Amino acid sequence: MLRVFNYNRWFILLIAIGLVAGLVISFQRYHVESSNATIELALDYEDLLKLAENEGLPPSEVLAETKKAGITSLAVYETTFKKLNENGKAAATSGSEILQRYHNGSLSDPDWSALVSAGKIVGTDVYVTGNDPQTFKEVKEDLLLRLGNERVRTLSVGSSEVLAVKANYENFLKMNLGMPTDEMKAVNAAGFYVIARPSNYTDVTEKEIDAVFDRLNGIKISDIVFSGPQTLGAPKLLNYTVEKMKQRDITLGMIENVSQLKFYPQDGLVDIAQGLDYKAARLYTIPKDEQPKMKLADAVERWSNTDEERNIRIDLLRPYEKPATGLSVMQTNIKYFADTRDKLEAKGFEIGPAGSLEIYDGSQLLRIFIMIGICAAGVLYLSLIIPDFKLKYQYMLFVLITLICVIPLAMGHGNKIRVLGAFAAANLFPTLAMIYLLDKMKDIKRSKNSSFLRIMLLSFGMIIVTSAISLIGAAYLSGILSDVRYFLEIEIFRGIKLTFVLPMILVGIALCQRFNVFDDDNPLVPMNIIEQIKHFLNMKILVKTLMIFVMLALAMVVFIERSGHTAGFPVPGIELKIRAILEKTFFARPRSKELFIGHPAFFIMVMAWLRKWPVFIFGILVFAATIGQGSMVETFAHMRTPVYMSLVRGVGGVVFGALLGFLVLLILELWRHFSSVLERRKNAGHE
Repeated sequence: MLRVFNYNRWFILLIAIGLVAGLVISFQRYHVESSNATIELALDYEDLLKLAENEGLPPSEVLAETKKAGITSLAVYETTFKKLNENGKAAATSGSEILQRYHNGSLSDPDWSALVSAGKIVGTDVYVTGNDPQTFKEVKEDLLLRLGNERVRTLSVGSSEVLAVKANYENFLKMNLGMPTDEMKAVNAAGFYVIARPSNYTDVTEKEIDAVFDRLNGIKISDIVFSGPQTLGAPKLLNYTVEKMKQRDITLGMIENVSQLKFYPQDGLVDIAQGLDYKAARLYTIPKDEQPKMKLADAVERWSNTDEERNIRIDLLRPYEKPATGLSVMQTNIKYFADTRDKLEAKGFEIGPAGSLEIYDGSQLLRIFIMIGICAAGVLYLSLIIPDFKLKYQYMLFVLITLICVIPLAMGHGNKIRVLGAFAAANLFPTLAMIYLLDKMKDIKRSKNSSFLRIMLLSFGMIIVTSAISLIGAAYLSGILSDVRYFLEIEIFRGIKLTFVLPMILVGIALCQRFNVFDDDNPLVPMNIIEQIKHFLNMKILVKTLMIFVMLALAMVVFIERSGHTAGFPVPGIELKIRAILEKTFFARPRSKELFIGHPAFFIMVMAWLRKWPVFIFGILVFAATIGQGSMVETFAHMRTPVYMSLVRGVGGVVFGALLGFLVLLILELWRHFSSVLERRKNAGHE
C-alpha cells in the first residue's frame, strides 16, 4: 500500500521562525568577522639574523629590506647561554673545563688561577661571566629568580663579578634566562613591533611575573605568544598575568595546532584568553618540514587561504634557506615577504598589529527560537518516518523535548544543549531536504524514454530546492553556536565524523518507508523495514557484487576517517594538486565531497528514477546525493571560518557540482544514443 506522510504546518512555521533568528545572528556574526581584517606579518628575529649571517650582509640592511617588504613584527624569545656564548655578550663555562685548563697550563689569567689554587672552583658548577653590563645584570636577575640564592653565588675575579651556579652544564646552556631587552630595543629601533615569547617559571610567583613584564617596559609589544607547555603564571597565578597584560593592552597570541584543530596545548591558555575578554589572535606558521617543498607562489597562496578561511591574524613566516630560480636567498625571501603582503592587501586585509574579534555572544532569546525550531524539525522527521504518528502525540513529544532543551538556555546556561542542538541541526535539515525530494519524486511520472531536457530541468530545479532546505540547517548551526569562543576555536563543534554518516542513515530509514528497493515492478509499495532487512540479508550475491560492496565499504571508512583534521589516511598527491587548482580558481574552494560526489550523484539519481533504472541503484545514488547535502551544512560547523565564506563555498559547490552533474548526464545520454544506434545496426545486420 502506498504510504502518505503529511508535513505538519505548525512545525514548518516554527522552523521558519527559527530560520529568521538564525539569519539575524549570522548577519551579526558577519559584521563581527568582517571588522577584524588586520593581519600581522611576523618573523623570528633570530631567523633574520641567521639570514644576514649566511648572506654576509649587515643585519641593519636585512632588517630594513624586510621592513620595506611588509613584515610588521619580529618574535623575540628568551635568551639562553647557548645564544649568549655565540654572540659574546656573556659566557658560561663549566668548572671542569676551568680545572682542566689550569692543570694543563692553558689557564693564563692569574686571577682565575688564584681561585683554583684556593679551592674555590668546583668542577660540577657553572661559571658565568659577562662582557655586556646590561646583559650580565639581566642574566643574574633571572638566575636568582629561577634557581635562588642557594644555587647562585657571586665571586670576584680581579675587578670583575662572576656567578658560580650549581647546575648541570648541558642543561644550563638551554635554560631560558628571561626576555633580552637589547634584542627587543634593536627590533623596535628597526621599526618593528615585538612579539614577546616568554616562558613560565617553576612554582611561579608574582615577583617572577613582575620581572617578565618589567623587561617589557618601554618596548612596543604587539602580542605575547607564550613558549613551552605552560603560559606564564600557570597554574595558580593566571589572573595576575592577565592583570599585567591588561595594563599594557597586549593581545594574546594563540598558536594553531599542527592538526589545524584548536591550539598548541599550553596550560592556562584558555583561562588567559577568557580573562582578557578574548583579546586574542590566532597564529599560524607553515610547518618547518613542509615549507622547503613549496614554491614561493604556493606558500603565498597558503597564507591567503589560511587567513581567509581559518581566522588567522598572526602569520609567522619562515625564511627560505635555498634560493628560487634566478634569485639569491635574500632576494627570494624579500620577494616572498612582499608577495604575501601584496596578496593579502589584494584580498582586502590590512597589514599591522594583529586584530582581535570584538566580544560577541548571540542573543539568548534568538537562540531559544532556534532551539524551538530544531525541536520542531526533530519531531517533523519522526512524523515523516513513522506511519500513523498521531498529531496529539507529535505535539506532546514536541512540548517535552522543547522544555528539556529551552529551559537551560532561558536560565543563561545550556552550552552543552547548544552543541547538541547544532549537531541535530547539522543532521536533520539535510535529511529533511532529501526526504522532501523523495516525496516529490514519488509523484513524478516515470518512463524509460524520458527526455533528456526533462531530466535536466527537473535535476536543476530539484537541487536548488533541496540545497535551499539543507542550508536552513546551516543558518541554524551558525546561529546557535555563534560567539567569540567558537570563532577563536576555543570551543569547537563536536561530532563531525558522525555528521558525515548520520544523515545517510536517517535518509535510509525514510527511503525504506517510501520505496521498495527490491521490487522494480512495485517500487512505491514498500515492505516494512524489518522485512526489507530480512530480504537484504537473504539475497544471493555474486562474488563480483561482494567485491564491489567491500570496495564501497572501504571507501566509506576512508571517507569518514579523512573528515575533520584527525585523519589517519594521507591525501593523495593528485588530490592535493586538484585542491590547489580549485583554490586558485574559486573565491572559496568547494569541498570535494560535494563537487565530485554528492551533487553529480544528485543528477544521476534523477535520471535513474525517471528512466526506471533498478530501484536498488536509485537507492545507492540517494545515499551519494545525501553526502553532498550533509557536507554543505557541515561546512558551517567550522566556526573559525567566516560565515560568508562558508556560504560562498556551499553555493559554489552546488553551482559547479550541478554543472559537473550536467556533463555526466550528457555523457550518459550520448553513450545511450550511440549504444542504441549500434544495437540497431547490429539487428539490421542479422536481418
